[in-house]
Amino acid sequence: MKVPFLDLRVTDPAQRKELLQAVETVMDHGRIILGPEVQRLENKIGKRVGCQFTSGVNSGTDALVLALRAIGIGHGDEVITTPLSFVATANAITVNGATPVFADILDDLTLDPESIEPLINEKTRAILPVHWAGKACQMDSILAVAKKHSLKVIEDCSQAFGALTHERHVGSMGDIGCFSMNSMKSLASLGEAGMITTNDKELWEKVDILRYHGLKNREVCHFVSHNGRLDTVQAAFIEKRLDRYEDLLARRRDTAQFYHDALAGLVHTPKDHPHCRDVFYTYTIQTKKRDELKLYMEEHGIESKIQHIPLMPDQPVYKGKTINNSNNARKLVQNVLCIPANEKVSDEQREYVAMTIKNFFKQS
Repeated sequence: MKVPFLDLRVTDPAQRKELLQAVETVMDHGRIILGPEVQRLENKIGKRVGCQFTSGVNSGTDALVLALRAIGIGHGDEVITTPLSFVATANAITVNGATPVFADILDDLTLDPESIEPLINEKTRAILPVHWAGKACQMDSILAVAKKHSLKVIEDCSQAFGALTHERHVGSMGDIGCFSMNSMKSLASLGEAGMITTNDKELWEKVDILRYHGLKNREVCHFVSHNGRLDTVQAAFIEKRLDRYEDLLARRRDTAQFYHDALAGLVHTPKDHPHCRDVFYTYTIQTKKRDELKLYMEEHGIESKIQHIPLMPDQPVYKGKTINNSNNARKLVQNVLCIPANEKVSDEQREYVAMTIKNFFKQS
């Protein structure tokens, strides 16, 4: 049996028809950038997340870049973040002229709040937690540190749309939230897309200017920026998929529960914390036999991923050039492996994945 890690094809006939009709609608009205679908999507995302103000942008990376810029992060500033994320998180800090400072992670792979405070100094301006693999960070503790030291909090929610902690949505707790909605994410476009959320009207107004070359009313330039607007076709796709999103999450969570039960005692599996809802962007197991298991699964037709090595502070562009306190992250990243768990994984496929993992441990 072949089990791909991710299948980006549009295989559902009803969804395919909806998406093609969405393209027809955009072609009919001709508002290709920031059209009515963008505005509707912004409103729907804001209501769902619990934020008054939203701005559609053209990628999750641009969401981070523009959010940091709107807050005023720049040359000479430091932003504390996790070492475990796609490198876009650190790059967004760096392209604004600031320096990423890497704290450590907990055993659940999210930012360790206790590792933040020792890194704070007079240059520190913000904390950038990443809701890794769809699991909400310990935001109460992170926000307490930020308040104590008068720091801004930018939530990187790229992998976590719909994740909850104590009935609060990620993206609604910090000063500003940043979402990626590219084709690999659980709430996916058919290309690149992103969203910024906030309850701060002044921040939102600044983001609105920054996402189009710093122009106000498309005429007068107030800030140096670039074109980061969301195109209407991608917004139309996401709007259609948003209607089915809870069903998608239910399927991912059902598969996660299947793996919890089937793999108990063999590998470390990700678990929901009390009062939280994970969205399982990936299902990340941990085992000291990671490399051998990955190879064994490949030999049996199962695609898996290691996300992400090297750690951001160990990437050539950052290695030895920034402060980091990532000892636990360096240990854990040697053990992590993401197995197929998206909504398209069938019952037969997930049973085959679990059986294959069990067989590996029996043989080893």
